[in-house]
Amino acid sequence: MNKTTLTSEDLSKALKSADGWKLSSRPGAPSIEKSWRFADFHQTMDFVNALAHIAHSMDHHPELQVSYGACVVQYTTHDAGGITSRDIDAAVRINALPEGRASE
Repeated sequence: MNKTTLTSEDLSKALKSADGWKLSSRPGAPSIEKSWRFADFHQTMDFVNALAHIAHSMDHHPELQVSYGACVVQYTTHDAGGITSRDIDAAVRINALPEGRASE
């Protein structure tokens, strides 16, 4: 498990491979996040369940905000106190899910 946080330069480069993910402005440890919008609750939950499978397989679980037609996913590596390559890897894997569309 990689517990080395990314430098600002490495994070900037890594986020280019994780389309739509950005640094979070939420309080706490540095993190990345992305928001998705869906037509209805069923599509939202299909996405969340697919995401849960990825998180479980990686043993790396995000913070989620789930509502009727939206989901915000936030990743940080708590053990490292910031953003690591595991967070970027999870973001890239989640981006590959066919469900939903990123919200602007």
